[in-house]
Amino acid sequence: MNEDVSVNNSTPSRGPTEDKNPASHTYGTTEKVSRIRATIARRMLESLRVSAQLTATVEVDLSGISEIRNAEKAAFKAREGAGLSYLPFITKAATEALQQFPKLNATLDLEAGLINYPEAENIGIAVDTPRGLLVPVIPNAGVQSITELALSIGDVAARAQSGKITAADLSGGSFTITNYGSVGTLMDTPIVNQPQVAILGTGALVRRPIVANDPQLGETIVIRDMMYLSLSYDHRLVDGADAARFLTHMKQRLETADFSLRN
Repeated sequence: MNEDVSVNNSTPSRGPTEDKNPASHTYGTTEKVSRIRATIARRMLESLRVSAQLTATVEVDLSGISEIRNAEKAAFKAREGAGLSYLPFITKAATEALQQFPKLNATLDLEAGLINYPEAENIGIAVDTPRGLLVPVIPNAGVQSITELALSIGDVAARAQSGKITAADLSGGSFTITNYGSVGTLMDTPIVNQPQVAILGTGALVRRPIVANDPQLGETIVIRDMMYLSLSYDHRLVDGADAARFLTHMKQRLETADFSLRN
């Protein structure tokens, strides 16, 4: 923050050029739509036009994942030079669910009458950049460990934000994950990234009380780390029961929290 502070700690005067409200710089102005914003607009509108999209949501208790992170993140940072977020665990659970329910990893070609299944789980990671939303792809994510996924996600996110991502990095995805929770949103209805048939949205992690079943005490109120996972899917190929089974698989996997960073 480049605000001058007087030596007597009084509030400094602020002229028009020092206005801290970003919106004040856009009042009464126009700007040219950027190429990337125009591309995003066309793709989102086309996705809604060509597919029948619905969104299903589950609530997941990530307290077990939090325990793993708290125990491992300092050593992980020292060893790998990168942070350990929740996203690698969610991505790992998603790839395992895709292996169980491959229809959500497929593409649909109605004109040819074909459902195309890729050879791997190629996960697109939506990244908020100064130029707009980009979705670089992690190829063959289904065989990567938590550690490998954390490094892959960090790599594509950093290159996307710095403008070093290539066209090849943005192609070939079979399923997308978007982390709108990173800016505080609890729940959203993400738009499917064509020609894919599903996209997973991760909400903000919130500590709050829930009702839990204790083996000795029965129903009790406990404070847990909770997150909403929302799956938008193309109903032309994916039925509501398919989406529910996919999300239930992910929920059970994440709540069990049986993860090793090396596999």
